Order: sequence, then C-alpha cells, then structure tokens
Amino acid sequence: MKAFLILEDGTVFEGTQIGAVREIISEIVFNTSMAGYLEVLTDPSYAGQAVCMTYPLIGNYGICRDDMESARPWPDGFIVRELSRIPSNFRSDIPIQQFLEENGVPGIAGIDTRALTRILREKGTMNGMITTDENYDLDAVLPRLRAYTTGKVVEKVTCREKYRVEPAMSLEQNGPLSGAARFDREAFERGEREPRPALVKELNGKGLKVALLDLGAKKNIARSLAERGCEVTVYPALTKAEEILADGPDGIMLSNGPGDPKECTSVIEEIRKLYETDVPIFAICLGHQLMALAAGADTHKMKYGHRGGNHPVKDLATGRVYISSQNHGYVVDTDRLDPAIAVPAFVNVNDGTNEGLSYTGKNIFTVQFHPESCPGPQDSRYLFDRFIHMMRRETSSCAEGRD
Repeated sequence: MKAFLILEDGTVFEGTQIGAVREIISEIVFNTSMAGYLEVLTDPSYAGQAVCMTYPLIGNYGICRDDMESARPWPDGFIVRELSRIPSNFRSDIPIQQFLEENGVPGIAGIDTRALTRILREKGTMNGMITTDENYDLDAVLPRLRAYTTGKVVEKVTCREKYRVEPAMSLEQNGPLSGAARFDREAFERGEREPRPALVKELNGKGLKVALLDLGAKKNIARSLAERGCEVTVYPALTKAEEILADGPDGIMLSNGPGDPKECTSVIEEIRKLYETDVPIFAICLGHQLMALAAGADTHKMKYGHRGGNHPVKDLATGRVYISSQNHGYVVDTDRLDPAIAVPAFVNVNDGTNEGLSYTGKNIFTVQFHPESCPGPQDSRYLFDRFIHMMRRETSSCAEGRD
C-alpha cells in the first residue's frame, strides 16, 4: 500500500505503508543511531514526534522485549529507508512490522531519508503527516500541520503511581574486580581521572535511597542505580516535593522526558522546592532543563536538536571528551546564566551548546546527554558513580553532624 509523508513546507515523499494503517500528524525529527531502534521506539522522550531513522536498514535484528526502555513505543510514527521484515537474531521475539502493528504505530518506508534529513537540518524541525490517502488535499492539510503542537506530553508518559525498584546484586557479590587500581577519592572530586572498576566497589550504593522523578524515564536509569545497590522509588511527574522529601531520600534523580520544558510549569515549581534543600540531585535531559528553569535560567528550542549515539561532549573540568547518546530538541541558554547559580560543566564539541551544569554551593549536577546509554556508548555511565559518591559524602557529613 502506498503511503505519503507531507511536510508543513509542502514537500511530499511517496513510499510504502508500514506498521499500523492510520493517519497521524506529528513533529518530524531524525535520529542518527546505527543501532538501538527498539530503545528509540520505546523512549518516552519521543512522545508527540515521528522519528526518521537515518541508518538505511531498520529491523534486521527484530524486537527483543528485554531491551525495551518502557512498556510500549511512544513515537507517533516511524520513518525508514528500508524495513527488514525477517529478523536475523536468536534473541528476537517478533519482527518489527508486527511490533508496530500491535502497538498502533504507523509508518512509511522506501523514501529517501537522507533527503528528508537534509531538509530538517537546513529548514529546522517541522511538522508532518503520514497518510495512506492518495487523494489528499495539500491546501487543506498544510494549515493542520502548522497548527499542530506536541502539548503537555510529560503527563502522558509518566507513571500513574509511585513504585519501588529493589537493589540488584552488587558488583562486589559478582566476584573480584581484576586489575583495578584503588580509587583516588580526592582526584575524582577534582575531576582528574575517570572511574575504574574499583570505583563501583568503593562507591557501592548499598543502603542508599534514591527518589526518581519520572518525567518520561527510560528503564535503564533506575536499573543503573539499582545495579549499584541503591533502593529506587519512582514518583509520578506531578508528585509534590513535600511527599518526596517526607520519604527521606539520600538523593533525587530527575529523568529524561518529552516536550517543551517551559510547559512543565507545575513540575518546575516542585523542582524549585527540591533545589532549596541540601539533598543531592542528579538530573538528565529534560530534568536538566527543568532544574535550570527552576533555578532562574532559560531554555530555547534548537533548530533540529541532537538525536543519536555519537555526540561528543567535553568535560570542562578535565578537558576530556566523551561520546554520548542524546535525544533532545531544547537546550539551556548559558549566555545569561548567573555563575552564582550554576556554571557550565559539559559542552557539545560539535556546536558549542550546553551539555551540563554544576550548581554553585549545591550538591547538584545535571547533564543534557544520556549516561544510562540505551541505546548508545557507555562512556559516561561513571556519572552514576559520581552521584553515589555525592550521596555518600552527604550522608557521612550528616552523620558526623549528629555526632
């Protein structure tokens, strides 16, 4: 069956229908990852968007449900050059076509995804329609496309009630960590060296309670904390700060999520209350943007965003560059950032945009990229260990104060 992708500038691509048979209007974005399409599909940050995968063959290793980052796919639509209908992977549960059909995700294949990506890079992200109606009226469609907004999608993707993720077996129980040099705590605080396997042992999160505010969280955020021994309680996005603090967390995690951060006004108010405490906070992606807004900084929409698994980010404290996984269309504006509030901690090597903040006089650090790395490189997973160290240091200080 024929399918059409119509962009709000009037460009039309003709291809083949894939997935569910239904018409959608959405914001069209592109992702440059060469693998990890299932994690992309199940990332709640894509709610309200249709994703174009730039890699030309998608679906060749099928769908392995164990790799899903949430219980369902979130993009409104899926756009590919070629969809592999016969997977070749012993872990595959079902073909990607069946997965899209079962979850009601429509798509289009057989179009020139390179040409689409060039349009989005040159003109910026724009809205579009995926339809199988060969008799579409372009004059009637374009006003509908220009009127579309993603809306308040955080409320759509967050969990409905709080739940707990129990600690996984610690790495210490998994056997000795061979060849690991002893962790230099002072050097790590100065940012002079990368973590080594011994770091996880040194900073084991056993006994630490982490509150994770679910703004559209991927599963691997909670998993990354749990496998380090932390007890993680996940809270819906609209949870009051008083409820979170009443549970006595050792640290607070603000997750990734979809949409324009400035639309999350009620969430920003609660994060402002969390900011005023001394509880250590680590924030990722949307959480990073919301913390910045809560502290008085500003954000703006990027021309076409960062979405992929090959974005280099520079740690300004050490000068080291890490390859990161990213998925965002908004960025914190550091031009008017008050250094008394926060200072840049990471910067994107490609375009110089902000990739992280360190908050002055606070136990708070935030990053724009995804250290949980699903999909993507694992270069920055050490940031979870830094968070655990921050919590350990704070709990030790509190214990000394009581003594």
